[in-house]
Amino acid sequence: MINKKILGLLGLAARARKVAFGADSVKEEIIKNKARLIIVSDEASERTKEKFKKLCLEYKVPIIIDGDIEELSKAIGKDNKATFAIKESNLAKEIEKVYNGGEFIG
Repeated sequence: MINKKILGLLGLAARARKVAFGADSVKEEIIKNKARLIIVSDEASERTKEKFKKLCLEYKVPIIIDGDIEELSKAIGKDNKATFAIKESNLAKEIEKVYNGGEFIG
C-alpha cells in the first residue's frame, strides 16, 4: 500500500527533479537506463501495467503497481499522472524499503 511516507519521498524526488512522469517519459528513462524504480498506479489500464511490467523485467528495473492516480499525481504537484520513474538510486531504494514494510530514517 502506498502510504504517506512513500508519497513524501515521491514529492522529495520531484522537488529534486529526479522523477519522470507520463508513459512516454517513463519508457524513455527505462530504455536510457536512468530509471531506478517505476511506480504505476493501480488505476492505470491493464495494457499500461502489462507494458511496464514487461519493460521493467527486460531492463531489470524494480516496479511497484499500487496507489491511485490522484494521490500519486498530487505528491509530485501534477494532475492525472499514472506512471512515474524515480531516477535517483537512494530515493528509489528508500521507497522500495518503505513499500516492502521497512522504515525509513528521519
